[in-house]
Amino acid sequence: MLLYINFFILSFFWFFIVFFISIPKYLRLFFYYFFCIIFILVVYINLLYNKSIYWYQYILTFYKNLFFNIDLSWGYDILSLNLILLSSFLLIVCFLSYWNLKYKSIFYFYLLTFSLWILINVFTVLDFLFFFIFFEIIVIPMFFLIGIWGSRTRKITASYLLFSYTLFGSIFVFISIFDIRLSKGTLSFDFFLNSFFFEKRQFIIWFLLFLGFSVKVPIIPFHLWLPEAHVEAPTPGSVILAGILLKLGSYAILRFLLGSFSNILYDLIFIILIIAFFSLTYSSIIALGQIDIKKIIAYSSIAHMNYSLLGLFSQNLLGLAGSFFMIFSHAITSSALFLGIGVLYDRYKTRLLFYYGGLVTFMPLFAIIYFIYILSNFGFPGTFNFIGEILLTYGILQYSTFIVFLSTFSLILTLLYSLFLYNRIFFGSIKIFFIKYYTDITRLEFFYLFIFLFIIIYFGIYPYIIFDNIYYFSYKLKFYIV
Repeated sequence: MLLYINFFILSFFWFFIVFFISIPKYLRLFFYYFFCIIFILVVYINLLYNKSIYWYQYILTFYKNLFFNIDLSWGYDILSLNLILLSSFLLIVCFLSYWNLKYKSIFYFYLLTFSLWILINVFTVLDFLFFFIFFEIIVIPMFFLIGIWGSRTRKITASYLLFSYTLFGSIFVFISIFDIRLSKGTLSFDFFLNSFFFEKRQFIIWFLLFLGFSVKVPIIPFHLWLPEAHVEAPTPGSVILAGILLKLGSYAILRFLLGSFSNILYDLIFIILIIAFFSLTYSSIIALGQIDIKKIIAYSSIAHMNYSLLGLFSQNLLGLAGSFFMIFSHAITSSALFLGIGVLYDRYKTRLLFYYGGLVTFMPLFAIIYFIYILSNFGFPGTFNFIGEILLTYGILQYSTFIVFLSTFSLILTLLYSLFLYNRIFFGSIKIFFIKYYTDITRLEFFYLFIFLFIIIYFGIYPYIIFDNIYYFSYKLKFYIV
């Protein structure tokens, strides 16, 4: 059915170009219904998923041995379905957050639709080469989103920085794909994930793939594109970056690096954990010194994703479960935080902390909602992030008490900069010399902000649905089942 959705989106492109460019007054409603239909279809496919089958389901091969013995085929498992569901939901919110967009709105709607088509293919294609193509193509709509609708003068620089870092990482992935094709003769997932490589070749392939995927996590020092892109991007661009693009690196590591290279992984595991810990601590310290609200959340995203990386390589099921949970909890929490920053920027046209203060007096409803987002950001019990962080901590504890002791310092820093951010915005003196007009959130803003609030609290109290998905996906990673 996902293949049919693919063709449906492609057909929609042409229908949109031919019929709807000349009548833009119907575009918003039409696109809204289109994204809602896609979201409902993805929810329906999730409900139909047969959880007794642990491998890919509904595999459809469009071309067999298309060229160089490469198959163009699609299929999905529980991880793919969950990430497609997350992507379709966040893109609906991106559409709603720019409902009143006037500047080049047609092109903006087209980019969101193109992004959805790319993401469906990234998570469902079953050949490594086509995965690599869609994995890199997702940068194209982000390049235009930042370059056209960015809010400051450095938006072009940020677009090229994002493109350059992604191109740098893609070189390593392409070299490893070429090597796998020469040594094994195929790039199909089912053969690739069950094949054996000699130790030296295995080390080279694993190292190159990790370098390529780590750009999208990102780890230090491949992180410089993310704060710049977040600061310059519009609100939907930041939501896509934090909620979807950063998850592609973790998804690729889950899909390729854990199950296929279990032998070499034992030799590299401690080095990877040290790199992730250093990235986590460094980004947390840098976040404390920022005065731009978006930069604080951007460095917070780097810290959370590297904390998730600790769980991925903790060599036990609890760590894997925490990392799996953290992928989704961080996507929801960070997207909600960026949407809240977008609400402030739409009103007051600044993101510098210096100009804010005392907003709880004039925006009490928004202050309450944003407070729940902040609680989830530092993992307060009863929120979405808490479940992932507690599982990660237990998982890492089984591997190394030393790493847990050091990472606790970074979690304390997360608490500090989160509360510092909220205190500077909503409490203190009102800056009447800079901002003279105050208003609370509108009905539309309350609608999509409340959805995130509900998800954060619901999954913080009832996380069992995601736990079931972790249980079914873990059977595919024999490396973790002992």
